[in-house]
This record gives sequence, structure tokens and C-alpha cells, in this order.
Amino acid sequence: MSIQPTDLTTSRLTLRPHTRDDFLESYAMWSDAEVIRYIGGKPFTREEVWARLLRYAGHWAMLGYGYWVVRETQSGRFLGEVGFADYHREMEPSLMSTPEVGWALDPAVHGQGYATEAVRAALDWADRTWPARETACIVAPENLPSLRVAQKCGYREQLRTTYKGKPTIVLRRAAKVV
Repeated sequence: MSIQPTDLTTSRLTLRPHTRDDFLESYAMWSDAEVIRYIGGKPFTREEVWARLLRYAGHWAMLGYGYWVVRETQSGRFLGEVGFADYHREMEPSLMSTPEVGWALDPAVHGQGYATEAVRAALDWADRTWPARETACIVAPENLPSLRVAQKCGYREQLRTTYKGKPTIVLRRAAKVV
């Protein structure tokens, strides 16, 4: 599947594929205790963030989808990351072969609707790119803001399970043919 990553825009946001120049801002976000509170609970090291950026590029190269950097269009300010992945998570039910949407934003911009706007832009791209393909996401039960974003974007709880020994909610969004 050879789909080239493309830029996406909304009224306030620009989403574009990562470059090496995004590393320091990405590292700052992923080492923030508030960002990782529900995502493993341990700040990411420089090495782990570098591997994450390479994994994003690898998703685009191998699967035709991946993550975008989210920036405020007017200022160019780094806000976070959003996109799709297949992490081959060791969990039941398996999500393999189902694109899994994910997002993380700088805590300084939480509560301003940026996450919902960015996820919707990614989903619009997915609906155009993969007609009739379902997507999924996983969210920690106590992460109420992310659960609200998922629900606003059309995700519905499928079941509760565990991932890496922690409670996890699996949500799915039915395919939307455009």
C-alpha cells in the first residue's frame, strides 16, 4: 500500500508528516508527566521518542498511514500528534489490521477543542482513503477527556479489557462511506 503522507488543514490546524525538525518539540511533549499520565505513566526518553518518530515514518512507508504533527496554522506552534497505527498490541481482542487512531497534545492546549478537531481531520482523511474501513482506539478508563474526544468523533465502547496489565477501553468507529 503506497499512500504518500499528505498535509491536512482545518480552520485552525495544519497536520503534516513528521520531519527530524519535530524531534525536540515531540520529545518535550512525550516527557511531560501530564501527557503520559494515561500512556504508560513514565516519561519517554530521547531514545524512545526518536524510535517513535521513526515508527511513524515506517507506518507511512509500510502501511500507507501514520501520524501527523499538529500545528496551529496561524502561529506554527507545535500542539501535538495525531494519526493511525498498527502497533500489533498484545491484547485481546486483537486490533491487528484495524487502523488504531491515537492523539497526544501539549497540556497547555488541553480543553480548547484541538484534539477533537485534529482527530476529525484524520478521520476525514481515513474516510476518503479507506471507504468502508472500521477504525479503533484504546483509552484508559480514567482518561475522561480522551473518552469525550473519542465519543465526539464517533467512537463507541466495544469492550473493556487490559493492556500491559492495566484496564483499557476498546472503542470502535464504524466505517463511513463518503
